[in-house]
Amino acid sequence: MATQIAPTKGNLIATKKSYDLAKLGFELLDRKRNILIREMMALIDRAGEIQSKIDTTYTKAFSTLKKANIALGVCEQLAQVVPEEKGINISFRSVMGVEIPIIQFKENKIKNIPFGLYNSNSDLDKAYSCFREVRTLTANLAEVETSVYLLARDIKKTQKRANALKNIMIPRFENMIKSISDALEEKEREEFSRLKVIKRVKNK
Repeated sequence: MATQIAPTKGNLIATKKSYDLAKLGFELLDRKRNILIREMMALIDRAGEIQSKIDTTYTKAFSTLKKANIALGVCEQLAQVVPEEKGINISFRSVMGVEIPIIQFKENKIKNIPFGLYNSNSDLDKAYSCFREVRTLTANLAEVETSVYLLARDIKKTQKRANALKNIMIPRFENMIKSISDALEEKEREEFSRLKVIKRVKNK
């Protein structure tokens, strides 16, 4: 594509600078994309591990709760004394400019099982502990899955920008540099020929 700017040395220098910046921008975006992909793949592996733990813990929790219901009757009244969870903190960490969440639970001042020992048994205590573990694992899974989504979205944006530089801007600057350089070389040849003619005329 022919350049639309005047073929001057100043424009050639400016275009070369823009070309170098576009190449540097592509390299940085490509590096960012690779880092984000590595981070995302690690999180996907972690999500699989957490999901496996959730499935195992849920199975154990419902099994022990079933045993407790058989031994104690329906444990609905005991379930009412379990406090509602309100101690969730969400902070963020940055990965190459992408803010991904960190979910944490505030430590309860009362860490003991909330129902009395007289009305419960070991199976109900185990079920309670398992469901608390599931609560933490579920929060961890939500954190990881949200992080994967945010990273994937930014990877897509980064890929588009890198592609635009690689396939549009860099070739455009290369064509402009070639066009300006060719025009300047042509001018130099014309000037050289003109000077030779003038010199020949003077010698005559």
